[in-house]
Amino acid sequence: MTTAKENPILQIEKEYGQSIWMDNLSRDIIRSGELKQLTESRGIHGITSNPSIFEKAIAGNQIYDADIEAGSKAGKSVQAIYESLVFEDICEACDILRPIYDETNGLDGYVSIEVPPTIAQDTESTLSEARRYYQEIGRENVMIKIPGTPEGLPAVEAAIRDGINVNITLLFSVESYVDTAWAYIRGLEKRVEDGNDISKIASVASFFLSRIDVKIDKMVDEKLKGEDEESKQAKLREIKGKVAIANAKIAYQEFKKIFSSERWQKLEAKGAHLQRLLWASTGAKNPDYSDVMYVDELVGRNTVNTMPPDTIEACADHCSPGDRIEMDIDAAYQLMETLKDPDVNIDLDQVMAELLDEGIDKFVKPYESLISSLENKVKQLTAV
Repeated sequence: MTTAKENPILQIEKEYGQSIWMDNLSRDIIRSGELKQLTESRGIHGITSNPSIFEKAIAGNQIYDADIEAGSKAGKSVQAIYESLVFEDICEACDILRPIYDETNGLDGYVSIEVPPTIAQDTESTLSEARRYYQEIGRENVMIKIPGTPEGLPAVEAAIRDGINVNITLLFSVESYVDTAWAYIRGLEKRVEDGNDISKIASVASFFLSRIDVKIDKMVDEKLKGEDEESKQAKLREIKGKVAIANAKIAYQEFKKIFSSERWQKLEAKGAHLQRLLWASTGAKNPDYSDVMYVDELVGRNTVNTMPPDTIEACADHCSPGDRIEMDIDAAYQLMETLKDPDVNIDLDQVMAELLDEGIDKFVKPYESLISSLENKVKQLTAV
């Protein structure tokens, strides 16, 4: 049995109260037993998926061909075939993680599936699909991912009211996180008004990291090209690779305020569970940075870190756990103020708005690509 001393991931979970989930899912890792093995050897306590992950899993992978062919022969639409493949993977993953769900009394053991990203700006369609996905998958430990767009949050509130576990995704700004937390609370309050139990509902708010630094670092590099003054160069260099973590630390401070409020305590007394902050996009994209920087710096109670497989392996090898999320808070606020300095002049609100639009696009394109590749595969299989 791997001990916490041998595996920093187990230490993060046992000593610091942060859950580690994996941002990856495919039929290969389910059927080969690798997923179950990862829950035991790596302490993986949950799974997140998205259209990009499923595109990589399904496109060009023969393990799905028999089911695609069967769906085609049964006269299913390409969309219906896609859903049957994905729902089956989600159901099997939920079953593998069910013991974790039971052992942790519903804290962990969840598998997330996203509603089609093409409807991210359509409240009614998002809610309708969230309800349908939850019902068809039929697992207590499934979480439906809904983008944290202005149109998505009313759907989040209604889904929580319905008793659906929700993972609110694509959160970049602290403001959008705060809006998300209150949407969860409003949903619970309405569920209480309806006379329904709130003790079985779980939710996470997926706060994105590396994409922020990638975008701001690129802006900094552009500004440095045209800057000769050393003092201004120093200010610009000072923010490189630091904004995402500072932003996340500030979000965590807001999390603590919201979930210690009197309004929340009334719900907690009725059995409500905290909506945990989940750190997403945690693979460091810049080779100059530590490959576990978005893990080590954000270990904290009542949080989740979902990592791609490479980051999980890196963390198991050389993470250095510590309760750092509460460290350097003043410096985090100061760093965000620095962005407004005329010598730096980075409009954070604009950056966050662009990241949200780009984030939706990064899910829409692989989703459409996957549907297209499935159409081609159906044609090939039908022609035989």
